Amino acid sequence: MTVHFPFDNTYARLPERFFARLTPSSVTAPRLIRLNRDLARQLRLDPDRLAGPEGVAILSGNRVPDAAEPIAMAYAGHQFGQFVPQLGDGRAILLGEVVDRSGLRRDIQLKGSGPTPFSRRGDGRAALGPVLREYLVSEAMAALGLPTTRALAAVLTGETVVRETLLPGAVLTRVASSHVRVGTFQFFAARQDVQGLRLLADYVIRRHYPQAAESDRPYRALLDQVVAAQADLIARWLHIGFIHGVMNTDNMSIAGETIDYGPCAFMDAYDPATVFSSIDQHGRYAYGNQPRIGLWNLTRLAEALLPLLSEDQEKAVAEANEALEAFSGKFEAAYHAGLRRKLGLLTERGEDPTLAADLLKAMAENRADFTLTFRRLSDAAAGPEADEAVRNLFINPLAYDAWAVRWRERLSQEPQDAATRRAAMRAVNPAYIPRNHRVETMIQAAVERDDFAPFEELLMVLSQPYEDQPAFAHYAEPPEPHERVYQTFCGT
Repeated sequence: MTVHFPFDNTYARLPERFFARLTPSSVTAPRLIRLNRDLARQLRLDPDRLAGPEGVAILSGNRVPDAAEPIAMAYAGHQFGQFVPQLGDGRAILLGEVVDRSGLRRDIQLKGSGPTPFSRRGDGRAALGPVLREYLVSEAMAALGLPTTRALAAVLTGETVVRETLLPGAVLTRVASSHVRVGTFQFFAARQDVQGLRLLADYVIRRHYPQAAESDRPYRALLDQVVAAQADLIARWLHIGFIHGVMNTDNMSIAGETIDYGPCAFMDAYDPATVFSSIDQHGRYAYGNQPRIGLWNLTRLAEALLPLLSEDQEKAVAEANEALEAFSGKFEAAYHAGLRRKLGLLTERGEDPTLAADLLKAMAENRADFTLTFRRLSDAAAGPEADEAVRNLFINPLAYDAWAVRWRERLSQEPQDAATRRAAMRAVNPAYIPRNHRVETMIQAAVERDDFAPFEELLMVLSQPYEDQPAFAHYAEPPEPHERVYQTFCGT
């Protein structure tokens, strides 16, 4: 039975300098690890056929489906602040685009599908560990309610890849609103290809921000909307303790989605200086630096767009600066609104940011677990009899006690009853996140023993992050000292 992909490939209709056409490299013995059946149905794909031999051949790169137009996209980027004029998809191939059941256009891309003209001496392959990490974390992010790329499938290749050691190879099928990045605009700006810039900007407006086309300054409107989307996204990262790890401009989606889960991680004990990525040796992409880096990346986008903003350089710069100046206000508004929700505050008062900041300061000084503190506050909001569970997370419980007096005074000014408040807080304060030690244990079982049961169980638990799951309560617990993970690796 033929696997039908209802492709309608708009990016592949752009000029040839936007990408390289090629087919995925075949693999020896593909084996399906997991298929995201719900997502397949959302994409108008038949999950039973996709899980069959022909579907697995497609998901591994051994067969190109009808109507696919496989391409590797060109882009540039700043990597740890250093500009590289040509990067591009070095191990990923975009098969094509489908319009899902909600009417949204989605890219379907293979990661680990072999070398491309942009591989830069790389093998174009992916190891099993990073594939499982991206599958699990991207699906967890979706369940948490954040804009993110999704994982459709993970397939073993039957081959090994050489990294620090020999590792099993795998291919991830990734789904995204698009794969256009800040670095895509930088690619054309670096070449002074204004026509290419304009074609790309017009494409992004049509696909992601159609309301910008109605503006008398559509490219300024585009920049405004990307700034707003990124401000909101990064605020939401901070609300769940997420650290992207490598916020290079080529890892920043124009669509406002979280993309490229390399050495990403979730914080355990709260500390704004937390860094996990092994390659971020100076803390450029630390948890607390993410808003600043988001603005830095957006400034690079604005620079690339200057020729489209105005023919007058001075006016173009003024337009760009005006758009960028809005970032801080939009971020702060989104960030503080989210913190109010996490604290059970449905109304807004001037002292709320200080109340939230003082809690975070006490958490940092007392090594309190970020996720558990807010989750247990949800119960404490119903009454002080639940305080003990929160106090126990602090080295000095008196630090919590002093803050809780002020918090309860503030809650007394709110209109909702305790049960309503508790339910609202539990809906935004997850019990379960992809704890780093759990992710590493899952990867180890798969890589060393071909055991995917921990992956399946962890994925199941994370699919309902806001629900109590008594049988899996241990997944909510922070690591013991000997379980702590201090570094994550890109794995490419």
